[in-house]
Amino acid sequence: MPINRQSDSRMRVTEVEEFLRKPPPGFSVETLGSGYRVRSNEEKSLVLIDDFEYRGKKIVFQNSLGRKVKMHNLWDYSSMRTSLLSKKFYLLTSACENKISESNKKAAREIRVLKQFVVCIDGSDPFIKWQLERGMDGTISSVAGESYRVDIDLTEEMESWAATNLPSDNLMKVRPVWRDASFTLKYYSDALFDFPHWLGFSRRKFKLRMT
Repeated sequence: MPINRQSDSRMRVTEVEEFLRKPPPGFSVETLGSGYRVRSNEEKSLVLIDDFEYRGKKIVFQNSLGRKVKMHNLWDYSSMRTSLLSKKFYLLTSACENKISESNKKAAREIRVLKQFVVCIDGSDPFIKWQLERGMDGTISSVAGESYRVDIDLTEEMESWAATNLPSDNLMKVRPVWRDASFTLKYYSDALFDFPHWLGFSRRKFKLRMT
């Protein structure tokens, strides 16, 4: 399948196979016996991708922070915030099909991965930057005094992208379910009585939109 990318410069979506074959500027791919090692320019790119397997090969993004970023002090938080608001950040997301298992009497739902994509978001774009700033400011009331978790969600944007870019694909005869179309920021305070975090009140989520 040819490269799949959003025409809007705020978000670009590329199939994993195409990404490995023709990495974007600032990335290089090394082929190994067991898979691929992907390097990136940390000054321009923020990679939030966990190690994963693609067609039996292990893909490792060497400079990645992972999809769940842990921060333990104000310096960590400030550094992460600056990176999000100034760089292009990269996520891995999967288009999946919900399938009812015929062999399971309880008809448990299984998830089958149809395709995997690398999603690039331009955090320095004024509209994206405004959303990230507003979302983090509205979620994090006192970063120094309490722990928190915030999920930045792109599910609706991937659904919108798929509706335009994937309808003619034979693998996408049904509406895909998107997995891992988000990333998480976790801040751990050293406060002894962090009741909001213990009770789950400091967990927040906001959606990132391209238009």
